[in-house]
Amino acid sequence: MSAARFAGQTVIVTGAGSGIGKATAVRVAAEGGRVVAADVVADRLDELKAEHPSLDIVTVAGDIRQDDDIAKIVAAADGPVQGLANVAGVMDSFQPAHEIDWQQWDFVLAVNLTATAKLMAAVLPGMLEAGTGSIVNVASEAGLRGSAAGAAYTASKHAVIGLSKNSAVMYGKKGIRVNVVAPGAVATNIQAEFKSALAGEVLGPFMQVVVPGVAQPEQLAASIAWLLSDDSTNVTGAVLANDGGWSAV
Repeated sequence: MSAARFAGQTVIVTGAGSGIGKATAVRVAAEGGRVVAADVVADRLDELKAEHPSLDIVTVAGDIRQDDDIAKIVAAADGPVQGLANVAGVMDSFQPAHEIDWQQWDFVLAVNLTATAKLMAAVLPGMLEAGTGSIVNVASEAGLRGSAAGAAYTASKHAVIGLSKNSAVMYGKKGIRVNVVAPGAVATNIQAEFKSALAGEVLGPFMQVVVPGVAQPEQLAASIAWLLSDDSTNVTGAVLANDGGWSAV
């Protein structure tokens, strides 16, 4: 922890009402940043404010699938945005391709991928004007392999990594860094339910053997804060697996 690492900076954090997003918002604010904390559940944001009254946290309740709510989140910064942590995400139900629930597919891709891209698009013009900025997108172990979720979630998180790598190339010479954190199992509110017999047969035994354990949200927040900060000034286009060694298996 560094009391002034984010002094003078405004950082937007989505999914800030719980889990990794909440831990990231608290970490950045505790290190001197002004945080715009966004979440779809207003009550969770109220709890965040009540638990940390001394921190500079502005809360915005909204659905990141909606353009108007994205605009509201960015407007709440009330000035330049130096950092963006796209943490908000939803899980699928482990269906393989032939069993995809297409309504769920649209929902997962809208939250995990499209909203991530739209939030990036919303803050990038200001970062380009300033000639500096840092974006961290949260992917998943499912962005690194095909054995950690269903087709929808796996596709969305692979795409987040591709989006981030492309953006790192596009904006690298403009002073803007784009990186990815890929968590393994984390103690969060994200729901994961097997609704496929095939997935249970194929992935269930595998995951019981391979998954190394469950991390705490603060462990992920530490990695996200590092990538947002100038401590990682020479790092862009990286995918940091914070997964207890799962990706090494």
